[in-house]
Amino acid sequence: MTMSDANDKFLVHCQEGENNLERATISLILATTASKTCEAALFVTADATELFVKGRLAGLQAPGHEPLEDLVNQYQANGGQIWICPVCVKVKGLSADDFIDGVEIAGAPRAMAFLSSGGHMLA
Repeated sequence: MTMSDANDKFLVHCQEGENNLERATISLILATTASKTCEAALFVTADATELFVKGRLAGLQAPGHEPLEDLVNQYQANGGQIWICPVCVKVKGLSADDFIDGVEIAGAPRAMAFLSSGGHMLA
């Protein structure tokens, strides 16, 4: 198997947060790897929403894995996009000002448009 074509686009759905750091880490590893050579978007929902609140990533690390904050920094440095579900933001009583730089509140229509324009889903 070879690396994907530079024109490929990948969407990773991240829904786990502190409730399951290993699964959150795996989502971020997939997104970070995709962002190295391709357009990448991370669609954040459910418990993962709170990971992207300012200061929340500090110190979070699943045993044996790279710290989440390092993965997010690498992902963003590679040009990766972070879209957080607006319904999840509302349900958790958060606002756009609560999130780290580079986060955009964008819902399912944005994710679906990305996929319909040639994006591949990684889960």
